[in-house]
Amino acid sequence: MMPPFRRNLLYFAVLASMIVGLFLLTSTEPQTRVGLLSGLKENVPGLAFSTNTRKDDFSIVAETTMPAGTLVPGFALLDRLYLRNGTFFIVSNSTAFPPRSDIISRPLDIGANHDLEPTDKELRFITSADATEILGKHAIPIEGFTMIVYDTEQFMNRFYHWWGEMVLGTWRVYSALDAFTQGAENPPFPARVILPHIFGNEWRDAPGVNAGLMRACFPSTNIEKSDYWDDLTLLDKTVVFERAMIISRATAHRHPLSTSWSNMLSSAMTVNTSAKFWEPIRHATISNLLGYLPELDSRGLVVAPPSSVSSIPVVTYISRQGGGRRLREEDHEGLVRALKELEWTGICQVYVAVMEKMSLVQQVEVMAASTVVVGVHGNGLTHQLWMPPSARSTVIEIFPPKSYLSDYEILARNLGHRHYAIWNDTPTTFPKDIYHEGIEYAEDFNTLSIPVHGPAVAQLIRQCLTEFA
Repeated sequence: MMPPFRRNLLYFAVLASMIVGLFLLTSTEPQTRVGLLSGLKENVPGLAFSTNTRKDDFSIVAETTMPAGTLVPGFALLDRLYLRNGTFFIVSNSTAFPPRSDIISRPLDIGANHDLEPTDKELRFITSADATEILGKHAIPIEGFTMIVYDTEQFMNRFYHWWGEMVLGTWRVYSALDAFTQGAENPPFPARVILPHIFGNEWRDAPGVNAGLMRACFPSTNIEKSDYWDDLTLLDKTVVFERAMIISRATAHRHPLSTSWSNMLSSAMTVNTSAKFWEPIRHATISNLLGYLPELDSRGLVVAPPSSVSSIPVVTYISRQGGGRRLREEDHEGLVRALKELEWTGICQVYVAVMEKMSLVQQVEVMAASTVVVGVHGNGLTHQLWMPPSARSTVIEIFPPKSYLSDYEILARNLGHRHYAIWNDTPTTFPKDIYHEGIEYAEDFNTLSIPVHGPAVAQLIRQCLTEFA
């Protein structure tokens, strides 16, 4: 036990230190402490407490650039794109930028006599001399690649429009950058997708395919909506996107090719890119959903992994008999019968897919192992996104009489698949760089009794799997 005099001495020492500390604290003038912080603030201009320590500091306002050297209407890829109070700013002293109408449109539904020409509310061009006054010296940096889908919900909640046009078009343009085609293995996936004019679940399709596939392919990508956009506006500060793409359907449709194809992908088709540009997306989606990636050889046979090998190619018929725009029932039955005869003769394995009755994993799984897909014109043919490209991979699209739309033909061309349109018993295909003249809608385009001659389809498949290569 400590002797009393030592214990008292310890108490005295503690008490003395407390008194000295209190004296020092109360003797420090408040204005002196405030002045110290004020001095720090004065010595660091702009964002005084920025923690951005990257060599290339994107918080400093500098000129906006086009990393690809030019802009693709509807898919405008920009470095250092600025945003303040809901308005985009391009800072440039150059005259190389295309007009504003090639970059963005007003966020209104297409049609209904809406004026979609962009205004200063959507996008402004300013010089570097004016940038400091308008934007300030510093901006809040948003790093990584950002997809900004500057559209209303009008076309978003459709599988084809979201994945077959918007995502594929974005990736075609984005992956064409020299930085990615000269040595880099794959471009980095987007850090975020921003939907400024979507308030809830309007972007989601009823079956949940759009969102499910986004989570599968881009599990680390944030999908932000109007509340995020409003948050940035409420800051009353300038933000800068390190790399961003303004995606605008109405803007893409201003491209001359759209008058022939009426397709958002029209402008992106002018971009030269690798024939396998889609493979990183296909691989990531399938691998994340299935836990493996089927590998097909030149004959269309699954050769890996060992648990999934096949001895004959897989042909998938996507049936629409439970929905609108479908085959005449007897022709559907005749088509299934003709396909099964191919299976019985050892030409292929046939899978009749009713997508609305299958899980998303099952839908992707069957397409990832397919070499030929057959179906009536419709959203289901978008699943060719997951079919491996090869010399034999083929899409056979059944059309109502006197009708033709280029949607799935253009998709097939992007993915490396051969495409055939077939009207009853008459197939047609177009070689590279040759396209169908325009689009055609018959009055009964959405009929429930589309004719098709099953044996003609089966014969075409036989040729694709045995004769063509």
